[in-house]
Amino acid sequence: MAYSLNVNGRSHSVDVDGDTPLLWVLRDVLGLTGTKFGCGVAQCGACTVHLEGLAVRSCVTTVESAGSAPIMTIEAVGATPVGNLVQRAWLDQEVVQCGYCQSGQIMSATALLNEHPAPTDDDIDAVMSGNICRCGTYPRIRAAIKQVAAGTRTFGNGG
Repeated sequence: MAYSLNVNGRSHSVDVDGDTPLLWVLRDVLGLTGTKFGCGVAQCGACTVHLEGLAVRSCVTTVESAGSAPIMTIEAVGATPVGNLVQRAWLDQEVVQCGYCQSGQIMSATALLNEHPAPTDDDIDAVMSGNICRCGTYPRIRAAIKQVAAGTRTFGNGG
């Protein structure tokens, strides 16, 4: 069946079954491979995308349930004001080690900061606990989120 998806501000027509996970449509049909497959059961967060601005796990979100709602992936989040700041903070704090989980981490952190520009440690824990980092970069992830909330940079060329 044909579905019309609004992904990263562009309309895409895809011919897939309605129960196809959004993850596979993004990666295999649209070629947006920044969204990663981790566990397939919404436990690791590697596949996190924004659906109408909310962080969702694309491995368990069907194309049919996404409907015509705007979908944003890691490929476009850096063009948003908060997403750009999050990506810069990730570099400033040297968050990335292997990098596999980072697109999902960035998508969750951006959704958090869009909703709560000054999150508490409890807010950060509640939102980010759904994203697993096998390298254990959690302290740097927290520091990057706090950096964005504080509006500061730790190094680089400023602002």
